[in-house]
Amino acid sequence: MGNRWRRPGGFKEVLRIALPLMISTSAWSVQHFVDRVFLSWHSREALAASMPAGMLNFMFASFFLGTIGYVNTFVAQYVGAGRNHRVGPAVWQGVRFAVLGGLFMLALVPFSDWFFEMAGHEQAIRSLESDYFRIYCFMGPAMAGQALSCFFSGRGKTLTVMWVNMVATGVNIVLDYAWIFGNWGFPEWGIRGAAWATVVTHYVMMILFLVLVLSRKHRLTYNTFSGRRADWGLFRRLIRFGVPNGTQFMLDITAFTMFIMLIGRLGPIPLTATNITFTLNVLAFLPLVGMGMAVSTLVGQYIGKAKPEIAEQATYSACIMSLGYMGLMASGFVFLPSVFLAPFSSGADPVAFAEAWDISIILLRYVAVYCIFDGMYIVFSAAVKGAGDTRFVMWATVLLAWGLMVVPSYLAVTYFGFGVYGVWIFICAYICVGGVVFLIRFRGGKWKTMKVIENASPPGKMDPGSGEGIDLDNERLLV
Repeated sequence: MGNRWRRPGGFKEVLRIALPLMISTSAWSVQHFVDRVFLSWHSREALAASMPAGMLNFMFASFFLGTIGYVNTFVAQYVGAGRNHRVGPAVWQGVRFAVLGGLFMLALVPFSDWFFEMAGHEQAIRSLESDYFRIYCFMGPAMAGQALSCFFSGRGKTLTVMWVNMVATGVNIVLDYAWIFGNWGFPEWGIRGAAWATVVTHYVMMILFLVLVLSRKHRLTYNTFSGRRADWGLFRRLIRFGVPNGTQFMLDITAFTMFIMLIGRLGPIPLTATNITFTLNVLAFLPLVGMGMAVSTLVGQYIGKAKPEIAEQATYSACIMSLGYMGLMASGFVFLPSVFLAPFSSGADPVAFAEAWDISIILLRYVAVYCIFDGMYIVFSAAVKGAGDTRFVMWATVLLAWGLMVVPSYLAVTYFGFGVYGVWIFICAYICVGGVVFLIRFRGGKWKTMKVIENASPPGKMDPGSGEGIDLDNERLLV
């Protein structure tokens, strides 16, 4: 245990980077959790509408977020290779892609009503879903904050990411309380208040990261100001590796969105129970997203240093800790479900909430079943993506999410009359099989031969866009 704790790639190194990121992503889960709890206090319909609308919006944004988030791997590999003033240009390529994503999200505003008419949900739910979705679209340009945060996470400076996210969480909770219920002289906006609170919070995060990225020491060391100019070679490289990552993320989110939409056809009670259960699942899941980000960072840095064996050790260290955490959460979901559900019921109509409570207790047992495999899924997929194996992750997600979850769920609801418990079997199958598939891919070792950054050139051959040598004739990508 002592050796595993102290050595390169051991528990100590992983936790140094992962713990602030886990706190950061826990802050995201707290935001979602408080949103849903406040909405459950406001009305059952608002709670039921928030998950499908939020998921649909996130589905459209996820392609851009996944692509932008891959800047983390570029930053990590440049830092590992000791090429610090390529870091700033890498970050700004992500900002450019975020601008495209923001314009796309704003273009979806006129289609808000149509999306939820097609979903076939009840009219009372549908109008709330449309409002929530429409407001969320205005968050699109703030996706630039994702690229700016990668400047810190990719270098392993995760405490900065943690503090920015904690500040944003505080802002979100205060605005939720004011705008959902009409406190402190504000109008009572209900579900629209929750949506606007989230939008404002993301702009606050973006501004905070931008100010920090453009500080003097970062401008000098990492080229964060002059690196704003176009670098089309680097942008194409982000597209080559980042777009499969964005596509995988989008298809994964799309699959879960389709699943939520199908549950909505079963009625407001199953939809409410599923929303509550997914909210609690996110409470367990999002800290591991931080662990996955740490794994990608460490793998990227050690690939940049040409030390894949230490990247492998870091991944196994992260896996051991993740399985321990998920095992603990699974035990809580099985043996103490009332503790997790109590915040939703404390301010809700007890009669209206009673049936959703009973269903949620059963669904939490499903979550407990796949928790361990979810930990494997996150850690091992993050590891291979940190090296550049994004195409495999993309295709595996397509086949597994749609083949094991979406299509069987659609057939079960539409043609075979399955209820909520039967349909949830398919989400278990997807996550459990996915965890095993990515473990096998990681153990295969192909990721050890990959990298996403360009090879350095011999002295004298310079890339005019970067001020640094690049082998333009013999550049080689191992994919």
